[in-house]
Amino acid sequence: MIRDTQHRHRTQARWRVSRVRISKSDELAQWNRTLHECVRQQVKEIDGLRAELEARLREVHASRSRIVQAADGARRRLERDLHDGAQQRFTTVGLILRSAQARQGADADPALATALDHAVTELQAGLAELRALARGLHPTILTEEGLVPALRALSSRCPVPVQLLAPPLGRLPPPVESAAYFVASEALTNVVKHAGAARARVTVECDDDKLIVAVADNGAGGAVIDAGSGLRGLSDRVAALDGRLELDSAIGGGTRLRAELPCA
Repeated sequence: MIRDTQHRHRTQARWRVSRVRISKSDELAQWNRTLHECVRQQVKEIDGLRAELEARLREVHASRSRIVQAADGARRRLERDLHDGAQQRFTTVGLILRSAQARQGADADPALATALDHAVTELQAGLAELRALARGLHPTILTEEGLVPALRALSSRCPVPVQLLAPPLGRLPPPVESAAYFVASEALTNVVKHAGAARARVTVECDDDKLIVAVADNGAGGAVIDAGSGLRGLSDRVAALDGRLELDSAIGGGTRLRAELPCA
């Protein structure tokens, strides 16, 4: 009987240990399920936040592109208004003044003749400045003929000798043509105003999906892309098109500005 009692006690003890083990196992399994569910929820929230962030970034990029395109459109309209309005009026006034000069007789008042000559000279200077302003806003040749002819005209007007190396190009998307043109325009303006260079070179390369415009000079170097500069505005314009602007301008080593623009 004692043996039976001992056996029963051992059996009960084993049963209690087994029950404790099962209870611990169930508790661990429940913790694992809870942890898995928490991780799943966290991953779901992170994926949602990532998708929202990506959507916002896409919208920011699209918004920047729309702003650049709207600004270019406004430039083109203003250039066209200046050409069709103020420039035509100035040209008409110039013709009237020249007609008045031609009708002066031998006994014409010398002071009046001098005044007319001065008026014609000032009008021609004003008209030249207005045309330069219109070209700076958005050159007609860029709209009508494309990037390479516009760069050729830009290079020919530069006081510093410019070598243009550009293959024949078809028409590119207008925002890309505008960005490339203004990269070259700003770079050549800096060559004239700040670089002290004796010469400059504009290079254009294009493959199936990328346009590269580079402007190099042999001037003093030291240029930087900082807030408030024309180069900062160019950097923003290029970035809005998913492009990249690079500046290499070691002091005493000349300057090279390179823009890479997607054109597919």
